[in-house]
Amino acid sequence: MAKTKAGGSTKLGRDSVGKRLGVKRSDGQTVNPGEIIIRQRGTKYLPGINVKRGSDDTLYAMVAGQVKFQTRKKINFNNHSKMVKVVAVVPLS
Repeated sequence: MAKTKAGGSTKLGRDSVGKRLGVKRSDGQTVNPGEIIIRQRGTKYLPGINVKRGSDDTLYAMVAGQVKFQTRKKINFNNHSKMVKVVAVVPLS
């Protein structure tokens, strides 16, 4: 006789590896072209001047320069405004 009833499989017990998201370069740091500034899901931070957004919403620098974080007012399609965080790269001169 079995000690326990038929156990079957469980739906628990899985865990995924961390995706290493977050800010990689802070305000005032220097970056080279192509360097990742922020890894994110969705657009918590928006790209500003000299910053491009990748297909997975990663923000990366287009020119060598200093990273600048700013807060701006953005107007939505329904004419409501909200404050958004924008990341820009100021070129080195």
